[in-house]
Amino acid sequence: MNEKMFLFIAILSFSLTSAIVQTGPVADSSYVAAVYEHNLVLNPDPRVPLSRTEALQHMQKNLDIYEEQAARAAQQGAQILVFPEDGIHGFNFTRSSISSYLETIPDPQQESWNPCTEPDKHNNTEVLQRLSCMARNNNLYLVANMPDLQPCPLRTDPSSSCPPDGRWQFNTNVVFSSDGLLVARYHKQNLFFEESFDTPPQPEIITFDTPFAGRFGLLICFDILFQVPTITLVEKGVRQLIFPTAWMNLLPLLDSVQFQRALSLGANVTLLAANLRHDLMNMRGSGIYTPFSATYHHANKGDPEEGRLLVARVPVLDPLWVNQSVATEEGVVRDDSTSSTATDSEACQQESCFNSPPPEIASSVPPSSDTFILSMMSDPFTFVLLNKTEGEVKVCNGTFCCYLQYQRSPQSGSKELYALGAFAGTHTVDGRFALQVCAVVRCAGSDVTSCGQGVEEAETKMDFLLEGKFGTKYVHPSVLASKHVLEQPEHLETAADGRVSMKHSNMSAGLVTASLYGRMYHLDSE
Repeated sequence: MNEKMFLFIAILSFSLTSAIVQTGPVADSSYVAAVYEHNLVLNPDPRVPLSRTEALQHMQKNLDIYEEQAARAAQQGAQILVFPEDGIHGFNFTRSSISSYLETIPDPQQESWNPCTEPDKHNNTEVLQRLSCMARNNNLYLVANMPDLQPCPLRTDPSSSCPPDGRWQFNTNVVFSSDGLLVARYHKQNLFFEESFDTPPQPEIITFDTPFAGRFGLLICFDILFQVPTITLVEKGVRQLIFPTAWMNLLPLLDSVQFQRALSLGANVTLLAANLRHDLMNMRGSGIYTPFSATYHHANKGDPEEGRLLVARVPVLDPLWVNQSVATEEGVVRDDSTSSTATDSEACQQESCFNSPPPEIASSVPPSSDTFILSMMSDPFTFVLLNKTEGEVKVCNGTFCCYLQYQRSPQSGSKELYALGAFAGTHTVDGRFALQVCAVVRCAGSDVTSCGQGVEEAETKMDFLLEGKFGTKYVHPSVLASKHVLEQPEHLETAADGRVSMKHSNMSAGLVTASLYGRMYHLDSE
């Protein structure tokens, strides 16, 4: 027996053949989760200040929709409901123009408050009161995102983090229990060009406990790419994450559902992801993900611009809760969203499970000499074309190398161009973070200069084995097919020496991207 760790996952998708699978969670305990992708009502001129009355009138329009969706979720048995980032108030405010939208949110770790039953305890908390009553009236846990105002003492000390106007403004998640109690408040750590908000003076690692599934952790949008809070939560044993987001899709590597799924698989967690639906900003794509299943929705171009409620029964992953809980009914999935589910089977033998080449074979394949460098996601990837029906190729970016065995479907008469790309370095555009990435991508056209550009559709199905030797254990795998269809890899293998292999075959649609997205968190500050 060698020192490799195996994660075997299979997919039943669109009634296609499933292969070897990962066994399910420790116990058969489950709960019903819901996320709502919200087609929000925007302030048409967010940079112009409004009165508090006008701001409330605007926010009530979105809260009216939330009320309807909370009732629908409750009717389907949801025990927890997640709404997206910016869904109540919108975005593109200035620091001053958002003022009338702010409410001062008390710290639930410092005081106990139920806004629904104690509305007079704090002034100017109409949104908090309505969210609290929404949770209470529908008997579910509710997670929403809203702007928070916190006073801070003005100091002459240049090192003080207090803004000059003497107040902090935070992008904030709030959580209410099923009786309306405010149980958690999280301030976003990693802002993405949000001039109306401040970064918290100290990073926050916030969790809350539920009676039906144990512990959940909170993050917001851009946070998902960083060690704090996301990986910090995972390393503390939190395996159920709540993810309100206003995600602008960036193909070929960071489409919404693509990375949501990748994070769930790579970190071995449940992710409840609620995105906005706003086509002008290319915001769409939400889902309920576990290491064993995915229930998601991603609108395509031309689809009606409307909200979407997703509801699914998922396994409890909190290790403390699983050990204490009583088994419940088998999982079901509701709604007409796309769904893929891993099924239970006998664990396969190591020798027969995965046809990954031994390290000496993969390492003996020489890097291709026909490489070219192009920008993908604003990073200089080294590419090699896949110009045969089948074969094996290797491409290196510096000392980091990616290996691929591939075979195009014989039924595919497509002349689409594909390439294998490798990148190791620090991404510096719209954020700074260190990466090691192996990716098979469909090029946008028939010319090599189109490789690395985003495409949404493909006809070519491909069986493949993609492998890289990573300097991090945080490698997020994804297989994205035509029209934003997620495929769950047949096999994922992580070896003790850092090798990560992903094998997949029998695709349901053409391949857009297959990626191993490694995050080198320890190098972010260099």
